[in-house]
Amino acid sequence: MSSAQINSRTVSDRASALCAKAFWRIVPLLMACYTVSYLNRINVGFAKLQMSVSLGFSESVFGLGAGVFFIGYFLFGLPSNLMMQRFGARRWIGCIMILWGVTSSAFVFVRTPVQFGIVGFLLGTVEAGFYPGVIVYLASWFPSRQRARILALFMSAIPLAGIFGNPLSGWIIDTFGSSAHLLGWQWMFLIEAIPAVLLGAVVMFTLDDSIGSAKWLTNADKQLLCSEIEADTARHDAPTTHLSAVIKDRRVWLMSFIYFAFIVGQYGLTFWMPTLIHGTGVRENTRIGWLSAIPFLCAVVAMNLCGRSADVNRERRWHVIIPALVGAVGFVVAASFSHNTVVSVVALSLAAAGVLTCAPLFWSLPTSFLAGTAAAAGVAIINSIGNLAGFVSPSLIGYLRDLTHSSQSGMYFLASIMVAGAIGVWVIPAKLVNR
Repeated sequence: MSSAQINSRTVSDRASALCAKAFWRIVPLLMACYTVSYLNRINVGFAKLQMSVSLGFSESVFGLGAGVFFIGYFLFGLPSNLMMQRFGARRWIGCIMILWGVTSSAFVFVRTPVQFGIVGFLLGTVEAGFYPGVIVYLASWFPSRQRARILALFMSAIPLAGIFGNPLSGWIIDTFGSSAHLLGWQWMFLIEAIPAVLLGAVVMFTLDDSIGSAKWLTNADKQLLCSEIEADTARHDAPTTHLSAVIKDRRVWLMSFIYFAFIVGQYGLTFWMPTLIHGTGVRENTRIGWLSAIPFLCAVVAMNLCGRSADVNRERRWHVIIPALVGAVGFVVAASFSHNTVVSVVALSLAAAGVLTCAPLFWSLPTSFLAGTAAAAGVAIINSIGNLAGFVSPSLIGYLRDLTHSSQSGMYFLASIMVAGAIGVWVIPAKLVNR
């Protein structure tokens, strides 16, 4: 081995060591933030079991009210992400978390469908910049060869929120009952809002805005990490770097459709899983919580195994297509055995493993051709449009449940949209995304 090769390998090993150090400084904190934030979406599905009865909300009204969150999310996703580029990740993400917790606690005061929709819209407005901002932030710290694994670990927060949040929500509702003139679902919203505020304060004091502002890195380390990211960007063929180019790029709109399809499946699963398990004959909220945690536990394992495999094999497309099809099969089986608790939980575990694996691996696709300052805009556009599915999914499934008095039609719809997303990924040229 020549001296140049030895030196190159030494530099590469040093860069990998620095990335590992950065991982422990950044990812666990952001995972905790996302776990808490996603808990504030999962708990809406749990609140439905008691909230709809106490407030007299129909399936359609509840689904529409829960979906309004994503209208605010859609409208403010791009502006919020651009604001983060201006003010820095530390302050912006910290503020989002604090405001998120305060807004989520306002569900305690909801009494009418209009109030339910207003609080949901405001929560979506506040939260809009968190997820796309973190995607761009992580891309600025880690090269693409590590990105699928890093994103899978970060997005493990979604199933973790289900594993811990579902039993917690069920326990709070059953335990607190009507304490201090509040119902169980009101206590749930109030208690689960507190961690968001606390974590927001932690982010404000500890998160680094960028590699350049990290005090725990030497100047040489900063230069090495920055050169890794710059070299990674330079290897992309004609990267999209300007906002106007992002808007005109057909690939961005294809990615938006694909992400939309996967998010329809994700939120269909998240919002309605407690109701589906309840429909099999389980009545205790705490037991529903524990059973709802099983599919999310399976998803944690699946998404991290697939993320690691995608990075090792430098293959992206089939690592997204196959989980999407697996998720579709899970939805079909769940619909076909909707009155059998054991089969339904197994099928929902299959669906969760497939659906929740798609999202982190999906983001390795657009970040293969989005680069430069417009990456924030591109990711925000895809995320905002994709998350309109959060409005469509609960609203449409709620309507179908009221129309057919069954969950089967909604599950078949979720299966079909997952297949459509898989087809969208299949038409992407492999050379564009397998890096």
